[in-house]
Amino acid sequence: MKIYFYSHHVYQLDHAFQIYKKTGGTFIVKRINRFFRSKIYLRNGNVDPTFYNFLNAPKFIVKNIAKPIGLSGVLISGTNTYINHDPQKCIKIFMGHGTGDKKYGGIIENLKSFDYHFISGPKHIHKLKDIGLNIPEERLIKIGYTKFDDYLNNKIDKEKYLKYLGVKDTSRKNILFAPTWKWGDGTLHRYGRRFCRELDRDFNLIIRPHFFDRKHIIRFKLWAKYNGFNNVYFSNPGKILKNDTMNDFAISNLMISDTSSIIYEYLVTQKPIIITDNNYQKLHNMPANLSILDVAKTYEGESRSGICQMVNDELDNTHSRDIYNALLNNCFYFNDGKSVNRAVDFIQSL
Repeated sequence: MKIYFYSHHVYQLDHAFQIYKKTGGTFIVKRINRFFRSKIYLRNGNVDPTFYNFLNAPKFIVKNIAKPIGLSGVLISGTNTYINHDPQKCIKIFMGHGTGDKKYGGIIENLKSFDYHFISGPKHIHKLKDIGLNIPEERLIKIGYTKFDDYLNNKIDKEKYLKYLGVKDTSRKNILFAPTWKWGDGTLHRYGRRFCRELDRDFNLIIRPHFFDRKHIIRFKLWAKYNGFNNVYFSNPGKILKNDTMNDFAISNLMISDTSSIIYEYLVTQKPIIITDNNYQKLHNMPANLSILDVAKTYEGESRSGICQMVNDELDNTHSRDIYNALLNNCFYFNDGKSVNRAVDFIQSL
């Protein structure tokens, strides 16, 4: 059975790509410019020894998904969009690309068009219910969170990644700042420079902007260098294979973020989290046992002690590990490093 993967943007494939590494398959893009761009982003990511191209990227095809795509097999989508297919020949699975508190983008009715949904956990199900979408139980396939597997199975080479980022002083604690973009009122521009000024003296600061804010990395890097900040580093989300979020998680000791779904993904590390308040209101209504907002400390930008003191306090907080571990297991199924295997087993059962 042939397997296809689709998303509007290449960064939305980071969950499905974990499946591709075991099954192989073909990626679909809707425009020719994204064909070439995706080839560059996923260079050296090909797992099919029978398919060769000079970038060693996976196989891509261009399809207008608004018209009949004419494909047979299984199609996994990381994007909430309608894909015009023949249901007798093609089975569609919705996977999404994150399980945070921001409400679903796209047309909600599109979610009903999928034959199955890969479900990461109770939080994922509650998001569907919060928008009034009741999908039959037999179409909800519980697999867990595929992105967690490499982290849980200790497959990340921390020393290699630190060297790749160019971290000079590995004796320092590493603080990861990973804000979302304008959809979610991201705090990169609000707090990025302030965090450089306050954290550079005592910590390594790794700034990982959202994929849509990666264009600001060069400007930030030049600003940091000009101002003499020698312990500020940047993780480019456009390099989705080398700068995988789990790599940043593995080397960091604490994360600062806002309304990004990454605040829930970081729970797998059981390390401290600080939320930068941005007063964004378009969030799902979550019960307390599925929400980090009342658990993690909030930085409001007016703290007299500043972010540096908050970071030190949270690094010393010996109780946070148990709290985050409990929330992890409330939000996500299994957490055993076998989520990809469950997804692959289900695909093969079709």
